[in-house]
Amino acid sequence: MSTRAIKSAPKKQNPFLRDWRLYLMLVLPIAFYIIFCYKPMTGIVIAFQNYNMKKGMTGSEWVGLANFEFVMSQKSFSTALGNTLLLNVMGLVAGFPVPIILAILLNEIRATGFKRVSQTILYLPHFLSWIIIGGMVLAIFSPTTGVVNSLLMKWGWIDSNIPFLTDGWNWRILYTLVGVWQSMGWGTILYLSAITGINMELFEAAKIDGANKLQQIWHVTLPGIRGTIVILLILNIGQMMNISFDKPQVLGNPKIQEFGDVLSTYVYRVAFPNGSVGNFARSTAIGLFQSVVGLILITSANFVTNRLGEEGIW
Repeated sequence: MSTRAIKSAPKKQNPFLRDWRLYLMLVLPIAFYIIFCYKPMTGIVIAFQNYNMKKGMTGSEWVGLANFEFVMSQKSFSTALGNTLLLNVMGLVAGFPVPIILAILLNEIRATGFKRVSQTILYLPHFLSWIIIGGMVLAIFSPTTGVVNSLLMKWGWIDSNIPFLTDGWNWRILYTLVGVWQSMGWGTILYLSAITGINMELFEAAKIDGANKLQQIWHVTLPGIRGTIVILLILNIGQMMNISFDKPQVLGNPKIQEFGDVLSTYVYRVAFPNGSVGNFARSTAIGLFQSVVGLILITSANFVTNRLGEEGIW
């Protein structure tokens, strides 16, 4: 190659200078995560201190694992931990297949108007506040004035009111079903998106080979969204230690506290007993325990998934 040809070759432009507008757009998201996600992580040290608000994190006494030892020795913590795991397992078993089934059914609907109405009805509960849902549950399943008990008594199907909200196991079942109803629409969106990414030629080939609709779903649709199913399953397993505070707080009541008390409500009671400021160090220790166990669960689920030949999160 001649010297002139080498000199005329275009220079490689600096990618930062070339795409500086894209990098500029990243400033706000990065700042958000640093300020609201990573900076608060410094508060983890409170779990290892006899924290005093006046002295702050730098002046509080270090106590090592004393907060963890105290919390884990409490019977109320064991109860809350067991309830958290049990309710999450019930929700996973009952709720995980529902969005998959609904997504497949909606994908097979050819009437556009009916499909849109069905999708709206399914998605709507996801956008409702748990305060609203709690009021609906109370109005429908209240032991004395609820619609369900009133109708069953009127029809003569029962002799006494069913304690949906005051009996422990009845409450757990109702809690699980309400959670499935509230979250199934969002999961359906994710699976519908995955189904639309399947190559339509695979369905045409299955039809030519004589596959009926159920066989197409089993051999084309489900394998096509298997990656999405695996990833969402791993993420759900990683959340086995977490239940948001609002759901059990709104649906719960003192009569079923032994069955409905979970780690999030327990942390709230530790941090603010009787509405006053409590022990932030112990509540932080519980939160750190949840995070560590959740990390172990999601890592283990991802490892097992990779060993089975599926593609995990990493």
